[in-house]
Amino acid sequence: MSLPAIRAVRDAFPGAHLTVLARAAVADLYAREGSVDGVMLHAGTRRVAAAELRLRNFDCAILLPNSFDAALVAWMARIPRRIGYRRDGRGWLLTEAIKPPEPGEIPRHERFYYLELLRRAGIVHEYPACAQIELDGRVAAGAAGLDGLRQAALQAPVVGVSPGAAYGDAKRWLPERFAEAAV
Repeated sequence: MSLPAIRAVRDAFPGAHLTVLARAAVADLYAREGSVDGVMLHAGTRRVAAAELRLRNFDCAILLPNSFDAALVAWMARIPRRIGYRRDGRGWLLTEAIKPPEPGEIPRHERFYYLELLRRAGIVHEYPACAQIELDGRVAAGAAGLDGLRQAALQAPVVGVSPGAAYGDAKRWLPERFAEAAV
């Protein structure tokens, strides 16, 4: 959901070096994104992440996650411009603490929440056109997957099942339910 905002930042600052700090679970998605110059893996503690960011002397951090932790790490890294929504007690950590939109103030899709942050910060003046969100590198990834299936010499049709989920166990099916659905 963040890709339209990341692409809008690239369009607003075409000559800037754009790095995404990401957790391991999503780092590969950003690494394939054409508008991203680099991906830093956030795998350690806050102190480790802040120290790594500080070494790179970033000018600006645009904090799409609402977490206090994201703002704290950017603050600890001494990034001079820190833009994010003023939520969850983190406003004092931001140099530009943006008032979040009220319910019904913006379209409901999550991409507009991120794009609205950029609009309120003056980075974009209107939402960019985005009929659907597609990952860069999806064609190459699909071709690599098909090649792997061919190398495995599978004869029958193959159906992929992705049992992953985020935000806790409440959204996860039990393994036996996936097995039932896949049969």
